[in-house]
Amino acid sequence: MKKKKIIVPLLLLFAVAVYFVVFHKDKTLRYIPENADAVILIDSKKLMGQYLFSLATHPSSWSGSDTKSKSSSSFKDSGIRIPDFLQVFHIKDTKFSEWYSVLELKDPQKFIAFLKKQKFADKGNSRFQKDQVFLMIKGDHCIAGTSELAFETVQKQLFHTSTAPVWNADQFIQNTLGSLSFMSGQKTQNFSIELLDDEIEIRNNSNQEVFNSIASKLQKGNNFLEMELDQENLRKFSYFLDKGIADSLRATSFKATANLEQVNDTIISYEYDDNFNEVEKKTFQKIIQPNYSIEIQSKDPERAWGYFQSKKWINGENQFTQIPFQPNKISQNSEGVFIKSTRKSVLSSPQLQENYIIVRNSTLLYSSLKTLSNKEKKIISDIDYVLYGNKSQDYWVKIKAKKGDLPLILRW
Repeated sequence: MKKKKIIVPLLLLFAVAVYFVVFHKDKTLRYIPENADAVILIDSKKLMGQYLFSLATHPSSWSGSDTKSKSSSSFKDSGIRIPDFLQVFHIKDTKFSEWYSVLELKDPQKFIAFLKKQKFADKGNSRFQKDQVFLMIKGDHCIAGTSELAFETVQKQLFHTSTAPVWNADQFIQNTLGSLSFMSGQKTQNFSIELLDDEIEIRNNSNQEVFNSIASKLQKGNNFLEMELDQENLRKFSYFLDKGIADSLRATSFKATANLEQVNDTIISYEYDDNFNEVEKKTFQKIIQPNYSIEIQSKDPERAWGYFQSKKWINGENQFTQIPFQPNKISQNSEGVFIKSTRKSVLSSPQLQENYIIVRNSTLLYSSLKTLSNKEKKIISDIDYVLYGNKSQDYWVKIKAKKGDLPLILRW
C-alpha cells in the first residue's frame, strides 16, 4: 500500500511535467511589429518532438548524432531563451529579402561569448555580423535579421511603444510545424508549413489533389526552369520586381523555359610592352550561363514593345538588355513579345494551361555558388526540385529533396 501511495503521486507529477515540457505552449506573440506584412512561425516544441521521433526510429543515425547533439546543446547553453514559437517577420515596404526576429536572452554576456565562438564579427555598438546574418543586442533582447536596416525601427516599435501589438499564435498556426502568413489591413492569409521525410510543403489547402495534376504533368520534364503564369499570378510576382510592369505590358500570360550550360568566356584586357605599345591580352574562364526562351502574351503587343523601348531595355540590335546573359533577340508579333537566347536555341516546354514554376536541381548550379559554405552547398545539392503551383485561391510550394536513408530533419 505504501508503494502505491508513493507511485501514484510520482506518476501525476511526471504527467504534469510532461504536459508543461511537451504540450503546454505560451501562445502570446510579443515580437511582431504593427507594420509587419508577413510572419513565419515555427513551433519549437513540435520541431523538437519531430526530431526526437525521427532519431528514435532511425538507429542508423545514432552513431553520427554526437556532433548534432553537441551543437544543439551548445546552442541551448548559448544564453538564448528558446521560445515556444519562433517569430520571424517582414516589414512593409522593405526588400523581400529582409526578414527579422527578436530573441529573449537569459544571459547576454554568455550569448556574446557564444557569438565569438561562432566567429561573428563585432561591429561595435552591440552589433554583430556573420555573412548575411546581422544581430543587435539591446539589454535582454537580441534583434536578428538578414539586414540591419530596420533594427532601429523594430527596436522603437517593440520596446519603446506602450501600444505595441500582442498577437496570439492561434491567429497564424493550427497544429502544424510552422506557418507563413501574409497580412493586409485586417485580413490575414495563412499557409501551413510541414516538414516531411523528403520534402517541405507550404500550402493553404489540405486538398492534395488540387496540385497532383500539375506535378504529374511535370514529371517527364528535365529543363532547369519551366514556368507558366496567368495575368493574376504575373501581377503578384511582378510586385517584387516592378509593381506596375504587368499592367504596363497589358500581359495576359508569361511562359519561360531555361537550361544551364558551362561556356568559355573570353576576357580582353590591354597591357603595354617595353616600347609603350598597347598589346591586347586574352584570357579565358569557365562560366555558367542559361539558354532560354521567354514568351509574354499581351493584349497590346505594340504597347508592350513601346514600354520596353521607353525604359531603354531594347538596344539598336534588338537585344533585351535587362537580361545580363546575352546575346539574345527580342521580337514581337500579333500575340505578344518574345525573348530568346541566340547562342544556343531552347525548345519551349509544352503549354500546360496551369500556373506553376518549377526549378530543377543542376550540378552546374550549386558548383558555381562559390560563396556558400560546404554545408549550404550540401543542402542545395540534396534538393531535387522546387515547385510552385496555383489553382484559383489555392497555393502550394513544395521543396522536394532526393531520396535518402534519413529524413530531412536528420540530414539537414
